[in-house]
Amino acid sequence: MNPSNETLQQQQQQQQILPNINNPLQFTIVLPQSETNPSPSSSLANPSNVNHLLSLGIPRNRRRGRPSFNQVYNLPPEFSNNHQTTQNSFDFDRNPNIGSNQVDVSDEIIVINKEATSEALIALTAGFPADVLTDEEIDAGVVSVVGGIEQVNYILIRNHIITKWRENVFNWVTKEMFLDIVPSHCSKLLDSAYNYLLSHGYINFGVSPLIKEKIQSEANTTTTKGTVIVIGAGLSGLAAARQLMSFGYKVTVLEGRKRPGGRVYTKKMEGGNRIASADLGGSVLTGTHGNPLGILARQLSYPLHKIRDKCPLYRSNGAPVDSKTDTKVEIAFNQLLDKASKLRQLMGEVSQDVSLGAALETFWEVDNNSSINPEETSLFNWHLANLEYANAGLLSKLSLAFWDQDDPYDMGGDHCFLPGGNGRLVHALAENVPIIYEKTVNSIRYNTDGVQIVVNGGQVYEGDIALCTVPLGVLKSGSIKFTPELPQRKLDGIKRLGFGLLNKVAMLFPTHFWGTDLDMFGHLSNSKITRGEFFLFYSYANVAGGPVLMALVAGEAARSFESMPPTDAVTRVLQILRGIFSPQGIEVPEPIQTVCTRWGSDPFSLGSYSNVAVGSTGDDYDILAESVGDGRVFFAGEATTRRYPATMHGAFLSGLREAANILHFENNRSLRGKIVKNLPSHFCGSVLADLFREPDLEFGSFSVIYNKKDFNSMAVLRVGFVKKGEEKESLKEGESGMYSNKLIFQQLQSHFNQQQEVHVYCLVTREQVLELREVKGGDEMRLNYLIEKLGVKLIGRKGLGVGADDVISQIKAERSKSKPIKSGKGTLNPKSVMKQKLVRKAKILRKNNNPPPFVPVKVAGEVGGASNESSGISKMAVDGGNVNMDVDNGLIGNVSGSDSLNVERLVDSRTTSNGELDGQML
Repeated sequence: MNPSNETLQQQQQQQQILPNINNPLQFTIVLPQSETNPSPSSSLANPSNVNHLLSLGIPRNRRRGRPSFNQVYNLPPEFSNNHQTTQNSFDFDRNPNIGSNQVDVSDEIIVINKEATSEALIALTAGFPADVLTDEEIDAGVVSVVGGIEQVNYILIRNHIITKWRENVFNWVTKEMFLDIVPSHCSKLLDSAYNYLLSHGYINFGVSPLIKEKIQSEANTTTTKGTVIVIGAGLSGLAAARQLMSFGYKVTVLEGRKRPGGRVYTKKMEGGNRIASADLGGSVLTGTHGNPLGILARQLSYPLHKIRDKCPLYRSNGAPVDSKTDTKVEIAFNQLLDKASKLRQLMGEVSQDVSLGAALETFWEVDNNSSINPEETSLFNWHLANLEYANAGLLSKLSLAFWDQDDPYDMGGDHCFLPGGNGRLVHALAENVPIIYEKTVNSIRYNTDGVQIVVNGGQVYEGDIALCTVPLGVLKSGSIKFTPELPQRKLDGIKRLGFGLLNKVAMLFPTHFWGTDLDMFGHLSNSKITRGEFFLFYSYANVAGGPVLMALVAGEAARSFESMPPTDAVTRVLQILRGIFSPQGIEVPEPIQTVCTRWGSDPFSLGSYSNVAVGSTGDDYDILAESVGDGRVFFAGEATTRRYPATMHGAFLSGLREAANILHFENNRSLRGKIVKNLPSHFCGSVLADLFREPDLEFGSFSVIYNKKDFNSMAVLRVGFVKKGEEKESLKEGESGMYSNKLIFQQLQSHFNQQQEVHVYCLVTREQVLELREVKGGDEMRLNYLIEKLGVKLIGRKGLGVGADDVISQIKAERSKSKPIKSGKGTLNPKSVMKQKLVRKAKILRKNNNPPPFVPVKVAGEVGGASNESSGISKMAVDGGNVNMDVDNGLIGNVSGSDSLNVERLVDSRTTSNGELDGQML
């Protein structure tokens, strides 16, 4: 198909190529004509003078079948120098002084490379904004103060490192390469930028011999940090496994299939002296600018085949579609998409409950009510089928508000096939990675001590951390049981996100009867229901090693295809092909071999890839990426990246991301452990008492402290027991009932020197506190619920153990950050303190999310829960009851009766001045 007139006009306006730009990716940077400055000599003579819109040629998500026009990014003034130097713009030919004529060198913008604009564009293809830090960089504390000269210098250094590695992705880039380039006063920024890029997999990743050798040597010389069990050997699992191995982790990958790759599967087809390869799963590299899979292909010296834009369409009877009609409908279709975009802006939040399909079909009917004809309707339905292919979902279920939320992050460049299939990349990544095949995971158990992965046959694999990379369809099915259950927040996100279906019919023919001058052609259907049935054909003739043709099945047709007999499917495909080529005098032979996919029925995928369904948002991708169990279970895969969902490179990048998160979390865990280990024995007790002077939540006799910055963190729950009075003196000592046993309290109070308050504790999750706070019937019923329903055991302060000390130190550290820090130079802004991000979280919390139920987590033998609301303040009156104390086990349980209380054992215990039980006596 030929581009639209509008597209041609845009392309004609973008023919001016920027000269002399250092461009290691070999992509074309085009500059639109400027109406205000028509003379090219003034702005193009020097690439450092660029201050125009730079187009990266990014195909929109909605054009997956037939990519067309470009997206345009606007570089900030920091990366152009045709403005006068100010605090927010600078000249690359000198180091400007900011604010005064004489300043410290730390206040200067450094000069590393005069091609800063080019380097900014290259960094942009790696996902870095040109003038601001990413949220991940801010969370990692790459600079001491966000904004200002230090941030600009960091960005310049970061971009330069990325560019240098991209120039030669076969070699390992070292920090020493930049010591002579980066000024000495910026050495800390160099350390920060290099370490961040290395740990997060932006440089020095891949499969070239030198990279593999370096990674292997790093793995052999690095002290083992722990054991990580990766569930799934797809692109995300393999990327994470290799990265974690280079960090010094012992890695085991459990894969349910007999092969690696997951939804990336290259099938070897052969017969009649013909051998060819066909990608039955992920096939198209959607954009090559910065695409990590494109980098892997470069390292392996695999050329990429650009998918040519030409895509002729044929009517249901096989006749070619008139080019004018084709262009007319495509322009109208794009206009409908623009109308839908404006509609959602007008609707606001209401658009979250409307489907994209409803909007498009309504607009089409209104705009063409009087002039519509069957051929144009079929063409319109073909474009809808192409859109359903791009999103692997029915348009009637796609969110009008957020279906294209990832468009701004699409990688620029051509859509490409990898000759020989993407399986070549998979096998290169799987090399030397310990993968155990045919291990179907049935359950994932986790607590603060580690994880247990139960596979088919009952075999259990134990480790410190688990990384779950299974497809969203598997998570939706519930075939993997999590113990404790996943937080309701994550369960809701799994339910909201869409997971669609795309199927294929791969056919190996004896000849290339369709020719070799095009890579795709389309076929129209007369029915709306069957519009996605074999609507698009990909030619693999130039990349498969043989005459392979691939027919795609999308939308509603992809679902019915699951139950269609393969023979019927092949018969239908051949009928379509003969209807197209027989009138041209071309014979369509019988295929040598055919393969029909059934991704919806595959128990290891249960679908193809994710989309934003009605009621969902991009936030749900972030929610799926959040770790659980205090950093014991992490998640990766295409459905965990809001920037690059439904793509192979998105899956790969998510694996690198989670490897960095695991390393970061474990480093913080280790650091906190060392701090706690070196503290005096009384430290956590005094800190705990100090923290509870201002609890985060109080209701009745219960008070709670927790880390406000970490939604999934553990919390410390304190229960206060005081003597209420003599109003129940008439009760008999052995009387049964909630807290009717007066003797227990009398014995406790006698031992604790007439202290009026006794505190006992437990570790809980914030979700459990929400449940506990909502229990009706007062403190008595709450305590009963805590012990009976949640299975929590109340213990003395020292009985909480090291696990609680870790939680206490986290809360203490977080509270310290929220207060001004005194220094010799005055008070530091809390924003300048390095942030420690321990759990990946969505940036926006949906207002309509229901509070998640409790997630019991075993911590030092105890079970825990949490909340973030407050209520009234009071203290529990304990007159007795069915509360009993098992002194030997250091816990309080709810064993009925009071006779088992051993008063003599209580003599060995102590209390603090605050009435704390100082030991495992409860």
